[in-house]
Amino acid sequence: MNRIRRQRPALLAGPYLLWSVAFTLIPLVLIFWFGMTDADNHFTWSNLAAIGNSDNLKALALALLLAAIATVLCLLLAYPIALILAGLKSGKSALIAMLFILPMWMNFLLRTIAWQNLLEHNGVINTILKALHLPELILINTPGAVILGMVYNFLPFMILPLYTVISKIDREVVMAARDLGANSWQTFARITLPLSKPGIISGITMVFVPALTTFVITDLLGGGKIQLIGNTIEQEFIQGSSWHVGSGLSIVLMVFVIASMALIAKYDPQGTGTVIGGQR
Repeated sequence: MNRIRRQRPALLAGPYLLWSVAFTLIPLVLIFWFGMTDADNHFTWSNLAAIGNSDNLKALALALLLAAIATVLCLLLAYPIALILAGLKSGKSALIAMLFILPMWMNFLLRTIAWQNLLEHNGVINTILKALHLPELILINTPGAVILGMVYNFLPFMILPLYTVISKIDREVVMAARDLGANSWQTFARITLPLSKPGIISGITMVFVPALTTFVITDLLGGGKIQLIGNTIEQEFIQGSSWHVGSGLSIVLMVFVIASMALIAKYDPQGTGTVIGGQR
């Protein structure tokens, strides 16, 4: 009986381990296999070197730029919201936080298609402008539309870790700073902002990485005119150009993911800013 009890944790972990091996480990092994070999299964660096191609390099640079812009916008929007939520009573803050989480319950693709219907040439926004006898705007198939889609879809991933960290800041520390003569700006710059750094780092990572690798948003809101590295990798796989090159480019993107994880380990070693689904 005692032996069964000792083995119970391992038995309970069995399905999770099986899932991880089947849907995480094996796909990663395949990506590295295709990325480091050619069509004849010979070892090569050429797939990784494909990132140096002018088109691929341009797609990567544009992806980095748009992802960085979207991340900064998410941070600028999310930080005041997190401060407001942290200052509310628990009941009200939970309700408002739920309003931000609620859109995440809808399918990612449907949310993006909704913005496509709003922004397209004959969409809702231009229809309203036309009814008001105002000039129509070119909104769809632009970098701005892609950034808007990124911010809308990934903003909750910035709000939640910031809210988690800021809500745990000891209010007595803030009040002590005010009692010692610090004004609102000094209190924010020297107390609140440094203490919320783990949430900032976690939020940046949780927004920047999916924004960098996205291809659905650019397909729908960019109309094929905005080519990011995610779209390049998708085309290498889906259009049958080369699974080897696509895997090589995917490995390059993994470097950025690993770098982001390293930032979390350095600035947030306890994982205090990490939130998934609104929970630690």
